[in-house]
Amino acid sequence: MICAVCGFRLYFNPAVAVAVFIQRNDGSILLIRRAKDPGAGLLAPPGGFIDIGERAESAVHREVLEEVGIRICGLKFLCSQPNEYLFDGVTYPVLDLFFTAQPIETEGACDSEEVHAVEWHPATTLQGDGLAFPSMRAAWQAWLEGCAGNARDPVVG
Repeated sequence: MICAVCGFRLYFNPAVAVAVFIQRNDGSILLIRRAKDPGAGLLAPPGGFIDIGERAESAVHREVLEEVGIRICGLKFLCSQPNEYLFDGVTYPVLDLFFTAQPIETEGACDSEEVHAVEWHPATTLQGDGLAFPSMRAAWQAWLEGCAGNARDPVVG
C-alpha cells in the first residue's frame, strides 16, 4: 500500500507466531482445546503471537506458561509453516514457527479465556486432521517424519 500524498509504503508482511508440541516421557502430546475463534473447540499445540522485541524461544515459554501454566525444557525448532488467521473480518498472513519440548511439570492452571481444556494425546493415535489449522497439520506431519514414522519413540533432547 502506497500513500498517494507522501509516498509512504506499507508492506503487508506476515505476523509471526509460535507453537510447541510438548511430549511427556510416556509419549503423550499436550494439546489444548481452543476456547476462542478461529478454531474454537478444536485441538492445537499451545502457542501464540510473538511480541515486538521478543525472541521466538522466549515467546514459546511465555505462551506455554500463560496458556497451560507449565514450564518446559529441551526446546528445539521443528519447522515453519505459512498460515492464515481470520480475526475481526480480516485474514492476516502468519508465519508459524513450530517447536518441540518436554514438560518440567505436567499440570498447571490454564487460561480459561484462551483454553477450553488441556488434553494429553498418545502420539501413536494422534491424527493431524484434528488440529485447528493447516499449518499445525503440516507441522505434525513434519514431527512424524522426524521420528522416522515411528511416533512411539519420545522426542529426545
